[in-house]
Amino acid sequence: MSYLSISTWSLHRNLGPLHWTVWDTETNTHQTRVQEQPQLTTLLDLPAEAAARGYQALEVCHFHFPSTEPAYLEQLRLSFENAAIKFDTLLLDYGDITTVDAAKRTADLSFIQNWIDIASQSGAKQIRVIAGEASPSDDAAIELTASSLSELAEYAASRNVHVITENFKSLTSTSQSSLKLLAHAGKAVGFITDFGNYHSADKISEIGDTAPLSVSVHVKPTYDDAGVPDKDELVSYLTEVERVGFKGAYVLIYDGPGDMWEGLNRVKAIVEPLILTVR
Repeated sequence: MSYLSISTWSLHRNLGPLHWTVWDTETNTHQTRVQEQPQLTTLLDLPAEAAARGYQALEVCHFHFPSTEPAYLEQLRLSFENAAIKFDTLLLDYGDITTVDAAKRTADLSFIQNWIDIASQSGAKQIRVIAGEASPSDDAAIELTASSLSELAEYAASRNVHVITENFKSLTSTSQSSLKLLAHAGKAVGFITDFGNYHSADKISEIGDTAPLSVSVHVKPTYDDAGVPDKDELVSYLTEVERVGFKGAYVLIYDGPGDMWEGLNRVKAIVEPLILTVR
């Protein structure tokens, strides 16, 4: 069954400081770089606000967590429960499990495991793990990532979390490499298709290739300078995912100028009529 969701990236100018993870090459450790942003809404208040605006789920970027202390994670879990909205996916926005730097790869895998624990404690159903930054034509990297994702999926399953990946970063930048990765990884690993992350002349076909295997699609339009989405282009993507039988979360993405909720409303006005038809 299809339903509407949003990513916290679509509200990144509203949710306070961003906590970016960076790799310190001198100490071989992860560090956090804080980017100041206005806080118009707290993460704890967002589930209720999203539900009131007609959304059924949220995806939360890891850099939007102001704390990962157990008490805060419990508060976050309860905020979703009280708002009767699903915490679909924790979007882990850091990690390269194809890196040739052995120390960094080991640290990144440990980092990912820690965030799987955080996903479990905060009530997320899934965690999106980046497949890697190697070339999409690098078959050895695809096999390495598939093996690592399978191991992470087994770890996560014991914590009631599903590991998924996405056509995000270089390794999964084509539908061919994405499908190859999923075939190697097996059914324990899921997928997100992001409309904005395929770039070939056959982009619509690529979206159609991976959408049937996806738990969600990131509905990322092209915008003009005023933040108005290209409706015809977006409808062509939506028509393709409907054609191939996608049934899952339509996650609205807005990163244009102006008020971010208003920007999301412009995307929603295009997507919602289709969702109401197919669900």
